[in-house]
Amino acid sequence: MALDFKNFSVITFDCYGTLINWEVGILGALQPILKKYGRNLSDAGVLELYSTFEPQIQSGPYRPYREVLAEIVRRFGAKLVFKPTQQEIDSLAESIKDWPPFADTSAVLRKLKTKYKLAIISNIDDDLLAYSLRLIGVPFDFLITAQQAKSYKPSHNNFNLALKKIGLPKEKVLHAAESLYHDVAPANELGIANVWVNRRGGKPGATKDVAARPNLEVPDIKTLAEVATK
Repeated sequence: MALDFKNFSVITFDCYGTLINWEVGILGALQPILKKYGRNLSDAGVLELYSTFEPQIQSGPYRPYREVLAEIVRRFGAKLVFKPTQQEIDSLAESIKDWPPFADTSAVLRKLKTKYKLAIISNIDDDLLAYSLRLIGVPFDFLITAQQAKSYKPSHNNFNLALKKIGLPKEKVLHAAESLYHDVAPANELGIANVWVNRRGGKPGATKDVAARPNLEVPDIKTLAEVATK
């Protein structure tokens, strides 16, 4: 379906991969650990393993994202046959405070905020999200985290909680995200209009790949803002 932006009052965003360059953050945290133990894995190889481990862990009983990230480090150790220290196990979550926003993030959000309310729907803990919000520097009207939902996207629960907090019909909400698996597929299932922010140009990365068709595809959120603020 074609999107009529006049219908939308709120744009909800995935955060990590869409607003924050989490792949740079992930690699910056994991590659030094792998190199310390003599495990020479390409960046693409690291991200491929990450995209396998994360949904496996998140599909089980809910646990905080800090614990999910710790378990990911342990699984890298198990897969590549080394035993990370506790500090190394904790370091992936700790590194989030330094994960950088994409170059277009802050300016584009300020532009969109002149016309829409803004929200984040993220597979994250509240305290970890706070670090990223400080780096983004733009206030959001609504924040919905996995910690609040006690579940991880692609669970419909996260989106239903977001709609409840926003307090508007789903027809008034547009969801923008980098992940087909976590965001576009469940948004389609729920009838929520969505935009795929295809920052990787379709190349494999830290998110699991699935066949899901967005209502609109853009290469970055700058392009989204150009369309949404006409």
